[in-house]
Amino acid sequence: MLNEERVILMTRMASYEEHEGKKNMAIGRYFRSDYIAIQVIKSIFSATIAYAVVLALYIFYDFENFMQNIYKMDLIAFARSVLTCYGVTVVVYGIISYLLCTYRYAKAKKSLKSYYSNLKKLHSLYNEQ
Repeated sequence: MLNEERVILMTRMASYEEHEGKKNMAIGRYFRSDYIAIQVIKSIFSATIAYAVVLALYIFYDFENFMQNIYKMDLIAFARSVLTCYGVTVVVYGIISYLLCTYRYAKAKKSLKSYYSNLKKLHSLYNEQ
């Protein structure tokens, strides 16, 4: 005989597993520090590539003027300003990704805790019969 409470609980759990559960279970396999470190490293790598592309577009936009003024400009000051902007970009991007990943991890862990609580409840419902 079917227990209506068990069916409702199993349906809710199956829906969770199908949608957000896959992502949360992948996040839950990591320790907090490992997950955040991996995500921050990936975001810093992405920020580096994005900065290089934007810098190249900036230089190629007016390449003729850049080449004419390259001998007149202070290359050390130019390199210093480029590296300073790069450092600021990477630090800001890293901080934002750290905060975002910390929030995602906490949210996933809370969701998984609820899921495992429902599993225990389902197990106890099966043991009652």
